[in-house]
Amino acid sequence: MSKDSTVITVISKAPPNSNSRDACMVVINGTDLGRRYALAQASVLIGRSSKVDIQIDEDSISRNHALLINDGEKVIVRDLGSTNGTYVNDIQISEHSLKDGDQIRVGRTIFKFLTGSNIESAYHEEIYRLTTTDSLTQIYNKRYFMENLEREMSRSLRYGRQMAVLVFDIDFFKQVNDTYGHLTGDFVLKQLADRIKKHIRRDDIFARYGGEEFVLLLPELSRKDASRLAEKLRGLVAAEPFTFDQVSIPVTVSMGAGDLEEYLASLDDYEDEELRPEPVPADMIKIADDRLYEAKRRGRNQVVG
Repeated sequence: MSKDSTVITVISKAPPNSNSRDACMVVINGTDLGRRYALAQASVLIGRSSKVDIQIDEDSISRNHALLINDGEKVIVRDLGSTNGTYVNDIQISEHSLKDGDQIRVGRTIFKFLTGSNIESAYHEEIYRLTTTDSLTQIYNKRYFMENLEREMSRSLRYGRQMAVLVFDIDFFKQVNDTYGHLTGDFVLKQLADRIKKHIRRDDIFARYGGEEFVLLLPELSRKDASRLAEKLRGLVAAEPFTFDQVSIPVTVSMGAGDLEEYLASLDDYEDEELRPEPVPADMIKIADDRLYEAKRRGRNQVVG
C-alpha cells in the first residue's frame, strides 16, 4: 500500500446487548422441570403444535400460543390470541418486555426468564432452588420440610425446646378443579401460599406436602400457640375469596396441630425402656394429620389442636 493510499475505516454496528442475546428461560413448573431454553435467535414460538420452537403438550395450550422476540436489546413476550392467555408474574398480558427473574406462564407450565452477565451462575442457582422449592407455589417442598423437621426435632430434644407442627389442606379442592379447571386450581394453591407466608415468622418452615396439603414447622411453639396461629390463618383464608380470570372462588381450610411434648408423652406408654422407640419425625406429623381429618369430620373450615 502506497503512502498516498486512503485508508477506509469501516464503522461496524455495535454488537447487540449481550444480556439479551445470552438470555434463557428455565422451566420451573411442568413436565420438563429444570430444562433450559436459549433465546439467542430473533424469535421463539411456544405452543402445542409440532412445528413450534418450544412444544408443550398440554390441552390448555394453544397450537401457537405465545411468541418471544429478541431484538438484541430486550426480550418481549407476546400472546398470540391463545385460548387461556399468557401470564407474566400472574398478570395476563398481550405483550410484555421481560426483566430478569420474571415468570412466564403458558397453560400449567411456568418458565423463569434469566438474563445478565452471570447467567450460568443464575441457572445453576435456579436448579439448586428447584431441589428445595415447590415449583408451583414457590414455597418449600416436602423433601426440604422433612430434612428440617428432623434437624429441628434433634435440636429441640437436645436443648429441651418446644416445637409444633401444623397440617392443613383446602376443603373440597377437587370441586374447584372440576368446576373451574386445573389452571384455576393451580392459581388457588399459589394464592393460598402467598397469603399464608405473609403471616408467619421468618424461622417457620412452610411447605407444600402434596396436592392441596400444606405443612408448617413452628420452632419454639407449643400446641396451644400453634392452634392460635392456625385459627388466625384459617380466618385469613376464609375472609376473602380467591380470584382468577375475574372468577371469585370462596376457599376454606381445615387444620390440625400437634407438638413435640405430646408426641414424646405418647412414647412413655412403653414401660420397657429397651422397647421404647426413637422419636420419628413422620410420626409427629401423623398426630397433626389425624387432627386435620378430625376437623374435616366435624364439618371443615376449623382447627383441631
